[in-house]
Amino acid sequence: MAEQRTLDVGIGDGALASAEMVLNVGPQHPATHGVLRLQLVLDGERIVSAEPVIGYMHRGAEKLFEVRDYRQITVLANRHDWLSAFGNELGVVLGVEAMLGMEVPERAVWARTLLAELNRVLNHLMFLGSYPLELGAITPIFYAFTEREEIQAVMEEVSGGRMHYMFNRVGGLKEDLPAGWLGRVEAAVATVRERLPRLESMLVGNEILQGRTKGVGVLDPATVLDFGVSGPIARASGVDMDLRRDAPYLAYGELFAEGGPGRVVTRTAGDCLARLEVLLEQTHVSLDLAEACVARLRELPAGPVNQRLPKVLKVPEGDRYTATENPLGLNGYHLVSRGEKTPWRLKLRSASFSNVQVLTEMLPGTLVADMVAILGSMFFVVGDVDK
Repeated sequence: MAEQRTLDVGIGDGALASAEMVLNVGPQHPATHGVLRLQLVLDGERIVSAEPVIGYMHRGAEKLFEVRDYRQITVLANRHDWLSAFGNELGVVLGVEAMLGMEVPERAVWARTLLAELNRVLNHLMFLGSYPLELGAITPIFYAFTEREEIQAVMEEVSGGRMHYMFNRVGGLKEDLPAGWLGRVEAAVATVRERLPRLESMLVGNEILQGRTKGVGVLDPATVLDFGVSGPIARASGVDMDLRRDAPYLAYGELFAEGGPGRVVTRTAGDCLARLEVLLEQTHVSLDLAEACVARLRELPAGPVNQRLPKVLKVPEGDRYTATENPLGLNGYHLVSRGEKTPWRLKLRSASFSNVQVLTEMLPGTLVADMVAILGSMFFVVGDVDK
C-alpha cells in the first residue's frame, strides 16, 4: 500500500486537510481490455503511482504445455493472444521443426506468411476501432468491424475457425488451400484497401482525437529497452526493430529485402497518437505483404503443404528459443526437450506482458482523465499478459 500523506492548507484560522487516495481501476472495467486491475494512488486528479495487478485470467498454460504432445500444445498456444491466434501457432511449430531439422514445403512457407499477415490486419483493425471507442468516438468501430469481416471470411474459409484457426501443423499446414481461395483473398484485400480511407478519415486529423492523444503518455526509447517493450508500441518511440526484417523467418527474408514490399513503420514522438499512427500504417504494409504472398503462391507449382509425421512425434533432446514478430510485439517460446513426446519445459514470452508493465513508469504524473487514453494506446490483450 502506498504511503499516505496529508497536506494542510491554511484557510483563515482553519485548515483544509487532503490526503492521497487509492483508486482501483478494474478488474472489471471497460477501460482495462479485460480482467486487469490498476491500483492508482492519486493526489487530487493527478496520478502519483500506478501498479498493474495481473493474474485474474491466468490458466497455467506453460504447465499445461508439459502434459500435452506436440500436436496438442498448438491448441493451447493458439489462445493467449486471441487476436493473434495464427501468429501464436507459428512460434510453436517453427521451434519444433527447427529442433527436428525439418524442412517445410515452399507452398506452406508462403501460405503461412500470407495467413500471418492477414491475421495481423485483423488484429490491428480491432484496435483501430476499439481505441477511438475508449476515447468517446463510437463510429470508427463499426467501420473497423466491417473491414475485419472481409478478412475474417477468407480466414474462416481456409481454416474453419473465426478466432482460433488451428491451421498450423508441425511440418506445414493442416491441408491445402481451397480452390479459388487466392482469388477471394485478393478481392478481400482490395476491398479493405479501397474502404480503409473511410476509417482513416475519422482518425487522421481529428481534432478531438489529437487533443486526447498528442503529447499524452510519452514513452522514451530508453524506457522501452529497460522494460522489454516491443512491437508497434516500441516502434512508435523510435525503436526501429522488427523480427520480420532483423531475424527473418518464413518468407520475410525475401519480402523485406531491398525492393520488396516489406518496410518497418516507426515514429519518434512516442505518444498515444504516434502509437495509433504506427498501427494504421502497419495495416497498409500488411495488405501489401499479403498481395505479394498471393502473387507468389500463384506462381508456385502444385505440391504438398505438409510433411508426413510419425504416429508418435518425439523431439530430440535439447533446447531452443524461437521468437516471432506477433502483431502486438515479440512472441517467444523457449522449448526444452528430453526426447519425449511432450515438452519438458515450454516457456512463453508474450508481448503484452512487458508492454503492460511499463505503465508503472508512464502513468505517474499524468491526469486520471488521460489514464484511459494511455492504457488503450498500449494495445494489449489480457490473456497475453496472464498466459
